Amino acid sequence: MPLEIERKFLVDTRKWNPTAEGTRLVQAYLSIDPNPTVRIRIAGEKAFVTIKGRSETISRPEYEYQIPVDEAQEMMLLAISNPVEKIRYEIMHENFLWEIDVFSGKNDGLVIAELELESENQTFPRPDWLLTEVSGDRRYYNSFLSEHPFQEWKD
Repeated sequence: MPLEIERKFLVDTRKWNPTAEGTRLVQAYLSIDPNPTVRIRIAGEKAFVTIKGRSETISRPEYEYQIPVDEAQEMMLLAISNPVEKIRYEIMHENFLWEIDVFSGKNDGLVIAELELESENQTFPRPDWLLTEVSGDRRYYNSFLSEHPFQEWKD
């Protein structure tokens, strides 16, 4: 079974700024039930359907398949919540690939760094632009942000 093992962190934008071009992502959810979550994503000129199982730790089952962009656009009309929009930047830091998402739209102001690991116990060097880890905090799941946008959060 394919397994996603992912850590998430808030990003200090005073220390990190994009130096390369990112990819625009738009994603919509057909199901946000924790088991499963079903997402349609358009990433640049490609589209994907992703099915994710329940997350008990930083690991969860994940199946992802490329689909035609026109079909993804049609499926997005079936979404049960608002689309999530962001620009994704890929940064290599000491042989680890970080994906940094700069959210826009109703989630503007949120910047999250994600790192996929080979095991839950894998160690990695932390870039100086990382802030608080939010891996287990459901508020930072894109599926949650689709229903409860960052700009609507109370302090």
